[in-house]
This record gives sequence, structure tokens and C-alpha cells, in this order.
Amino acid sequence: MTPTELSKLANRNRARDLRGVFEAGAGHIGGEMSVMDILTALYFDTMSVDPKSPLDPKRDRLVLSKGHTALALYVVLAEKGFIPKEEISTFLQPNSRLNGHPNRVKIPGVETNTGPLGHGLPIGVGMATGAKLNGDDWRTFVITGDGEMQEGSNWEAIMAAAQFKLDNLTLIIDHNRLQQGARLEDTNNIAPLVPKLEAFGWAVEEIDGHDMDQICAALSPDTITAGKPKCIVAHTNKGQGISFMSDNVAWHHKVPNQAQYEQALKELEEASK
Repeated sequence: MTPTELSKLANRNRARDLRGVFEAGAGHIGGEMSVMDILTALYFDTMSVDPKSPLDPKRDRLVLSKGHTALALYVVLAEKGFIPKEEISTFLQPNSRLNGHPNRVKIPGVETNTGPLGHGLPIGVGMATGAKLNGDDWRTFVITGDGEMQEGSNWEAIMAAAQFKLDNLTLIIDHNRLQQGARLEDTNNIAPLVPKLEAFGWAVEEIDGHDMDQICAALSPDTITAGKPKCIVAHTNKGQGISFMSDNVAWHHKVPNQAQYEQALKELEEASK
């Protein structure tokens, strides 16, 4: 797919996510909108995965550490063919396997349970280390939120990844500048992130997290620095693609009313043409 086609697909995925949140009456829509371009690029351009063989030992791995944006992952997994598309309508319903946080036991394509923030990157370091020990060339990708990078466990994992020269590991930070209830700068401002990661011995690239050309180029194996784990600091907007949600902290965990839903859907459908 071309970058233009990927962008249109990402907006269609946003529209499906929006409908899922509206129907369920719950969800973390702001962060789901900010991470959707990255997820779409990973599954439809970068990663080697096969829905017919979700446990293929040679597959690439993705850990969505910001697990509260699970619906975005479910929508992309459904679009890729891991789960039926119609199952998205069961999100958060009784007996549904589509919980508010991803569960690897229930859903093919989910590599590990996530939710408690700060756990995904340490798991990703373990995965990447395992690949190195086995002499395998599959890659591990981890997506965290920028607020999540306030967790000390991430920085312990960052030290370990550099120590073990895990150049098969890519961390993508969804840097939307907002977290639950407040702006990052008003909570525990860890920005700028680039010099901090570089100081820990990582190769770091800063991109527009909604520009598909930049996303795909940054995720390419051609950009790997031998002996160094890679971090992509992706500048994004919470609520991306929806005018009244964009960069608005109120939409971390909020459900649109009927009028808001219709306006948002119209905007996303227009962007996906």
C-alpha cells in the first residue's frame, strides 16, 4: 500500500473505532485516534505477520503497552484478518473477548496482556533478547504513551536494551503531550525525550506520527543502527482526525453524544475518501 492508501485506511479504522466507542458507551478514544496511524503502518506496511498463523515463531511481535487503547488494536487486527470484523461490535459487551485491555489468551494476534503502564517495554526487551539468543531475525515493536514514560520500569528496560545491544527492538512513543486528566508538562514533564533516550545509548528518530511517509520510513529495517535499540518519538495529537477532540485532554476517556458522533464520523469518512 502507498502512504496515501495507508492514511485513508487509518481514517477508516478511526471511524470504526469511533463507532465501537459510541456503541459500547466507553473507551479511550483520544489515545486511540493518536495511535491509529502507527498501528495501521505496522500491520499493513512493516511487520511480518500472518493471520492464518498467529503463533508463527518467526513472526514479528507488537506489544501495545498503552493497553487502554485496546479498541484501536482490535480494529486493526480485524482489518488484517486476525478476528472477524463484525466482532468489533461486541467490544466491552458481556462475555465478549474484546475487553478494555488486550488479552493474549483470548485474541489471536495479541502478544501479551497489557494495561498496567510501564510493563510493555520490559516484556518487549525480553522478547528481543529471546530472538537474539536463538539467532532469529524477527523484530519486536513496543508502543508506549508519553505519560507512560514517567514509569521507572521503562527506564530500567531502556538501560537493559542498550546493554544487550538489542537492535531488533523498536520503541515507539506516542507523544501526544496529554495523559489522563492533564497535559504532560503539568504532571511530570519528561520532554524532551530524544536527548534522554540518546543518553541511554539508543538510536533515536523524531517524526510526525501522522505522516505516513515518515512513519513507514522510520519503521523500515533499513534505518536500524547495528548494536543499538531504536526509539521513534512520534509527535501526535490526541483525538487526531476529529476537530473537537484534537489535542483536548477531556477526550482521554469520554464518549461522544449523538451529535458529536455524527460530526466526528462525517469528518473521518471525508478524510478516508
